[in-house]
Amino acid sequence: MSIKGKIAALATLVCTWGAVVAPIPSVYAQTETAALQTIAIIPQPLKLTLKSGSFSLNAGTTIYVDPENDELKNIGQALAQYIQQISGNQLKVTQAVPNKDSEHAIYLTLAQPIDSLGAEGYKLQVTSSQVTLAANKPQGLFLGTQTIRQLLPSTTTTAPVSIPALEVVDKPRYAWRGMHLDVARHFFSVEFVKKYIDYLAMHKMNTFHWHLTEDQGWRIEIKKYPKLTEVGAWRDGTLIGHYSDQPHQFDDKRYGGYYTQEQIKEVVKYAQDRYITVIPEIEMPGHSIAALTAYPELSCTGGPFKVEQLWGVFDDVYCAGNEQTFEFLEDVLTEVMDLFPSKIIHIGGDESPKSRWEKCPKCQARIAAENLKNEHELQSYFIQRMEKFVNSKGRTIIGWDEILEGGLAPNAYVMSWRGTEGGIAAAKQHHYVVMTPGSHVYFDHYQGEPNLEPVAIGGYTTLEKVYSFEPTPAELSEDEKKYILGAQANVWTEYIPTSEQVEYMVLPRMSALSEVLWTPAKQKDWENFKARMQQQYQRFDALGANYARSTFNVRQQIAIDTTQRVATVNFLMDAAGPQVFYTLNGSEPTPSALAYTSPFPVSNSATIKAASFSGGKMMGKVTSKDIKVHKAFAHPIQLTTPAHPSYTASGAVTLVNGLGGTTNHTDGQWLGFFGSDMEALIDLDEITKVSTISSSFLQNTGAEILLPTQIEIAVSKNGKKFKTVKVISDIPEGRQQGTFKKELLTYLPKTKARFIKVTARNAQANLNTNGTAGKKTWVFVDEIVVK
Repeated sequence: MSIKGKIAALATLVCTWGAVVAPIPSVYAQTETAALQTIAIIPQPLKLTLKSGSFSLNAGTTIYVDPENDELKNIGQALAQYIQQISGNQLKVTQAVPNKDSEHAIYLTLAQPIDSLGAEGYKLQVTSSQVTLAANKPQGLFLGTQTIRQLLPSTTTTAPVSIPALEVVDKPRYAWRGMHLDVARHFFSVEFVKKYIDYLAMHKMNTFHWHLTEDQGWRIEIKKYPKLTEVGAWRDGTLIGHYSDQPHQFDDKRYGGYYTQEQIKEVVKYAQDRYITVIPEIEMPGHSIAALTAYPELSCTGGPFKVEQLWGVFDDVYCAGNEQTFEFLEDVLTEVMDLFPSKIIHIGGDESPKSRWEKCPKCQARIAAENLKNEHELQSYFIQRMEKFVNSKGRTIIGWDEILEGGLAPNAYVMSWRGTEGGIAAAKQHHYVVMTPGSHVYFDHYQGEPNLEPVAIGGYTTLEKVYSFEPTPAELSEDEKKYILGAQANVWTEYIPTSEQVEYMVLPRMSALSEVLWTPAKQKDWENFKARMQQQYQRFDALGANYARSTFNVRQQIAIDTTQRVATVNFLMDAAGPQVFYTLNGSEPTPSALAYTSPFPVSNSATIKAASFSGGKMMGKVTSKDIKVHKAFAHPIQLTTPAHPSYTASGAVTLVNGLGGTTNHTDGQWLGFFGSDMEALIDLDEITKVSTISSSFLQNTGAEILLPTQIEIAVSKNGKKFKTVKVISDIPEGRQQGTFKKELLTYLPKTKARFIKVTARNAQANLNTNGTAGKKTWVFVDEIVVK
């Protein structure tokens, strides 16, 4: 078959409501003609109907906008500039209404309003002679031009360019469609911030949450307090490696930067031109050490301080008993509000320890004077006082969900990050909510297997998981659901030192979130989205974006059948198109290896390696899993004390599933026990000769995960009377700092048993050398191997 025939056979089928089947594979991406142009709009429109024919773009095409409307002219000029970049055709933009019989006309108009589409909706009609984009507000027209851009070729071409005839009627599901960027842990240039805003516009997002202050750096010029940037914008070094790596090491390089007020205005204007609202965040009362370094008199202790080099949460916060604190913050927010016209001002409110307040005479005097019960109510007082000031300026505060503690400020919006519970509680109190739970939309989390990804803070949030996110909890009543404004993804930059790495972490996950926030939930379709993403990757390539290709990595999903005593292997991938090939002997997969077609069983030990290929080229990275089949593999197992709900993996069977964990305790192969011992009872079904038993534990002193202080192994033939056959009570590695995995192997000569009980004693922070004395600690175990 000819190339043209192959492309025709693979052409996308589009029907009403935008049902898109597989787009043209990237191998044919250079063929850019209207007849073959794939329709792959992200986020998917509310309604898309394909018509016959197409609209041809050429040098004679004119963009018309309503007369005497310079705002529309700017939108038309931006569209013309993009068309020129793609096709080389320089289109004229004129402020006039085209004749009905005008050909080669693109018309942007507010004269054909559709009330049901609101401020951000639009209607796009493409015929062979005209393109008409109508909306109620200029913002809707701008968003509609983003759809037109996605109907054009993804890369520059000299071939004729045309737009398929169609009709799109579209509007967003949520009012708040946002992305956050932390510029305090690591600082990014004005040029990159603008580029980041362009990515938001491309995805029809409308809110940029700019996190400007932290313990590790103050990034906004405040003219009344120059030391905030002279002192607070610079730190003497940065943590090397991960926080969990012990002991902590630093690079001792002076690091920092800040935005002048003129630069802030420049960014705000740039965002406004793209109909994106910039929400500034000034952290209070916690995460404030950079400010306290500059002005230590605002603290409870008086300092001295230095801008933090380490990540985390710190005890020193603004003094809530000091009137000067509130004068300072009001002065700061006054300048901030002069720079940012947004209705909403973010005041942080998260992770603010109370230990300094508990010992501070001024704070305790404030508690007494205001008839407060405790330090939590003191934080509520702090937030409510700042809210009154912000409200007096005609603005509204938003804060992280900790601002619920001690009583929510009367008019505050809530950003729910510790799950959705805070958002649910706020909505039930009739406060507006932005959902941003760490489980689904923290884009600083790993998006592929950690061993294949750059160092990240932790977590595991794939493209599919982002796409599965539902911002409106089912627990809310219909009236309460109205208070869910929308959602955003957060990008905390402790482990994201460069702009290239920011792109890697947000793309392509931003595409999934954009569809979550724009497209009606009932129209979402994961397989459909994956197919449309093939063309989105081409757009990213054309932009030179450093997007993550982790979606092309094969996720190995291994389920244990405790009846048949086998493992069933299923390969998943977040990208459509490539073929998966795999091996079972540890060799590297190639297109000549085993081709994956459906889940398959494994009953013997194996090293499974898999990768995706397209046109003979490996698309992602090789993923690998070792399955160890031993005498306890897939046998019945019980836990005396359940694992902590946050670390249950696949349940008790995780300890006999043949799979070992990595040094990342969130990899899904560890059971975690908090403040309690681990006791597992394995039934081998029959009396069996046992020669060795090994169990693996994790040490991560930074996360208070410690090796057990004692391992006890007992055996039984009847499950009632147990004999202790081994006690390991001296584990010297437990006194070491850092993160590592320790296998404890026990030899049991001449032992026969049906039941095996393994008990691991929780250290309970008895090891003062780890700095965790008096705290509850974790025991993490992955696999108990019986031979």
